[in-house]
Formats: sequence, structure tokens, C-alpha cells
Amino acid sequence: MAARYYLTLPDGNAARGEEPSLSFTAQGGEAFAEQLQDALRHDALFERWRLMQDDPDEVDPTLGATDPDATVSGEQHHLRINLVATTSLPGRVLKHRMRLLAGRHWELRDVTSA
Repeated sequence: MAARYYLTLPDGNAARGEEPSLSFTAQGGEAFAEQLQDALRHDALFERWRLMQDDPDEVDPTLGATDPDATVSGEQHHLRINLVATTSLPGRVLKHRMRLLAGRHWELRDVTSA
């Protein structure tokens, strides 16, 4: 069952993860939405992260789940970026991707059925 996640990046300029090669590079709401959508639809971000781990073979493979039908829309209001992600991925997978992309610089505002 798909869910709709309402996410906020309070400051788009600060919304960067700890590892620059995994982090958002976007500027603007639509670009952030495109990068998150790609991270949910494909496993490339997860695989890059997995290979950086001390023992990549021990990483929980369920964190690499993808949803080819995931959609993300984004709006910018001054520095704040609002994203709405619709996906069948579990919340823990979405949160893991957001931590890679934005570090601690994001908020999960609400979750509803899609």
C-alpha cells in the first residue's frame, strides 16, 4: 500500500548529507524532488552507500528496496523546501535515503494513505 510522505527541508542550502558524494546537490524545490524521486526509484544511491561500509555484504539488503512508481513533487518557499513523496516503500527506507541525501536537515511532517 502506498503512502504519501510530507517532508520539509527547512533550509535548502543546508540540506546536505554527511558524505558529499551521496548528498543532495539540488538547488530549488523541483530539483530536490527529482533527486529524491531517483533515489526511491533506483538503487544507485543505496549501492554507493553500501560499498562505503566496512562490510558491505553485511548491510541489510531490505534497505536497498526500490519503487519504480514513486513520485515526488517539490515547492520552494524562500529557503524552505516542501516535498511530497508518494511511494510503497517502507518509512524506514525513505528515512534512510533522506539521511543520506540531507543528513539531519529535514523533517517528516506527516504521513497519509495515498
